[in-house]
Amino acid sequence: MSSTPPPEPAPDSAPTPVPCPVTAVTLLEDRAEVRRLVRLDLAAGTHRVRLGPVSPLAVDRSLRAEPEPGAAVVVVDARLVRLYTPPPVGAPAEDASELRHRVHRLTERIRRLEADRERTGSRVAILDQLLDELRRDIAESAGAGQADPERWTAELDRAYQEHTRHTEAYRLLGRDLLKDGEQLRRAEQALEDAEERPLVLSAFVDVVVEASEPFAAAGLTVTQLTPCALWRPAYRAELAADGGSLTLQRDAVAWQRTGEDWSDVRLTLSTARTAQAAEPPVLDEDVLRLVDRTPEERKTIEVDLREVEIQTLGPADEDGAPDPAAALPGVDDGGEARVLAAPAPVTLPSDGRPHRVPLGVDTLPARAEYRATPELSALVSQVVAFRNSTGQALLSGPVDLVSGSGFVGRGDLRFTAVDAPAELSFGSEDTFRVTRSVEESRDTTALTGRTVITRTVRLAVSRFAPAGAPPLEVAVRERIPVSELAAVEVRLDKDRCSPPPDEVDAEGIVRYGLTLGPDERRTLVLGYEISAAKAVAI
Repeated sequence: MSSTPPPEPAPDSAPTPVPCPVTAVTLLEDRAEVRRLVRLDLAAGTHRVRLGPVSPLAVDRSLRAEPEPGAAVVVVDARLVRLYTPPPVGAPAEDASELRHRVHRLTERIRRLEADRERTGSRVAILDQLLDELRRDIAESAGAGQADPERWTAELDRAYQEHTRHTEAYRLLGRDLLKDGEQLRRAEQALEDAEERPLVLSAFVDVVVEASEPFAAAGLTVTQLTPCALWRPAYRAELAADGGSLTLQRDAVAWQRTGEDWSDVRLTLSTARTAQAAEPPVLDEDVLRLVDRTPEERKTIEVDLREVEIQTLGPADEDGAPDPAAALPGVDDGGEARVLAAPAPVTLPSDGRPHRVPLGVDTLPARAEYRATPELSALVSQVVAFRNSTGQALLSGPVDLVSGSGFVGRGDLRFTAVDAPAELSFGSEDTFRVTRSVEESRDTTALTGRTVITRTVRLAVSRFAPAGAPPLEVAVRERIPVSELAAVEVRLDKDRCSPPPDEVDAEGIVRYGLTLGPDERRTLVLGYEISAAKAVAI
């Protein structure tokens, strides 16, 4: 039994497009998934329907057209069709804006000025050639004894007058060209900012559907990926006057330049990276080689300080260093794809400008303190610690910091899991100054060969505040080394510490709590020893 293929739709050179506006958008890290819903009144049979217009940037292989569940409609084919419409030639229409007419008038005037300048330049070149011929004729005639001063004078005067006149006209035309060119540049920039350019390339979706029975208002969902759209998280943190609470506003900053506006769409934000490969890389062989150590190397253990540096992401320059000018920070989602939804419909015009989309506001308990890290900076900053009790992870992004005095600056919020602690710095307190000095001595015991390094850190904390200012508490943090080897010991010398530190954690962070009034100065002394065995080189 042979099956008969479905009949082909009737050819139609220019079918009437059916509008299919965007109803839902999922913004990814560097692209967008656009969904459209269109209702069709179909009779029984096969139909070819043109939907659109849609963005000409749509990715062809990502196009999908699916009927609603339960609809007696089958999608036979769906493809993108692009049409090229050349820009209009000549003067703009009468109903065009005055700005567009001004651009056209300036363009025509510059075209005429360029033609006149080219003709004038040709005449100046001919007159230059004429003057050279006259000078050569005078020289040859004078050498042959055929002098005619009156004719020579008249011809030279006439040629010089014409040359001067045309040279001046050439200069004035150049001046007018520069002036009109500047006016045209400003008018084009104003037109670019005020009006959208008409699309030269347009796109439609041609769908071939087959209905087994007449169907009214059949729903058809069209989905495709589109570049030139992205989003990044952003926040606004407002600290209460007493420092006991923090109002955190979660936003998304979205851009799109797809060629079509998104009006009242359901916006979903995703951190999924669809451009990354779905297959794991193939592991290469790792060859291990054993090398015999020398007797001297077996006796010596090298110890050094280890600093951990977090690398930035983005393209690198020729030397392999990250290029901050060309790198765009990605979305840090903690390694797990996350989906956020806008609580209300969103309108995003296709202007390529950032638009802030609110996602939610939460008031969180917080604790504010003034903190100093003299090893890194001589300033004292106000740090606000809080716990993420919003119910969802906070992605990395910039934070607009607001306190009782208004906007105080912009900070960065690192990725924070649900119910995890986080900190924000609200800038420095300018009435504080911290100075730091380090003294170090090294001693090696001749009998045992043990090396002892003694370090003394002196911190001077001063406050230059006007009289009558209330006292402020500041937490001073300093660090001491932490040993990972049994042959190296680090000991805090409390006898040389003045005053003794309030707290020392397992990571070697020493904490002091001070309360300073106006024009008060406190000096902190921290002493510790690093002791290493003879076989350890430090």
